[in-house]
Amino acid sequence: MPTGPVRILLVEDDTTIRQALAVALRDDGYQVSAESDGASALDGAEAFRPDLAILDIRLPPGPDGLAVARALRESRNIPIVFLTAADALEDRLAGFHAGGDDYVVKPFSMAELLARVRAVLRRAGALDSGVWQVHDLVVDESARTAVRGGTAIDLTRTEFDLLALLGRQRGRVLSKRQILTEIWGYEGYQENVVEAHMSALRRKLEGDGNRLIHTVRGAGYVLRA
Repeated sequence: MPTGPVRILLVEDDTTIRQALAVALRDDGYQVSAESDGASALDGAEAFRPDLAILDIRLPPGPDGLAVARALRESRNIPIVFLTAADALEDRLAGFHAGGDDYVVKPFSMAELLARVRAVLRRAGALDSGVWQVHDLVVDESARTAVRGGTAIDLTRTEFDLLALLGRQRGRVLSKRQILTEIWGYEGYQENVVEAHMSALRRKLEGDGNRLIHTVRGAGYVLRA
């Protein structure tokens, strides 16, 4: 298991998608090396030493995503997530035959991609068990349980997802826009959706106990003792 942040090599030739992915991955706590072509990715991979690669299959002239995946598998044997607009069965099979662990088709939800990345990393043993603690709150993400002061807290699916998101980034302020993108998958909702769910989560989580979810005016929310 990595002793520092998980390192992700991102190879995507579309500048808008590459930048958005890099921001989302870094916000989720990963260290990211973002490249626009296969040759640059392979040149920097030895120094960066990625724990996982997200590869677009169709890249500019040079090694395509399949070739990059095979090279990375030979040198580091890391998990691979393919990201591509090619959704035909033969394209998926080619990706899996090249060593891919998952296959995400464009257009995609950012929340879904991040969830798939976490799942692949967890299967590869690159993430912890998902159990973490803040003050007297203990959360097991795998079992989807939250216990505070020895008492189990009954949370809805969305409330638990919110708590897990804050817990993975505990001590770090997340904006309402970040939370919307992570939990609901896009930014089309009004920010008061976050406020309503956060209020419900706080009522259940904090009750008569000390406050754990703090509002940072003009910035967002943070989980800390």
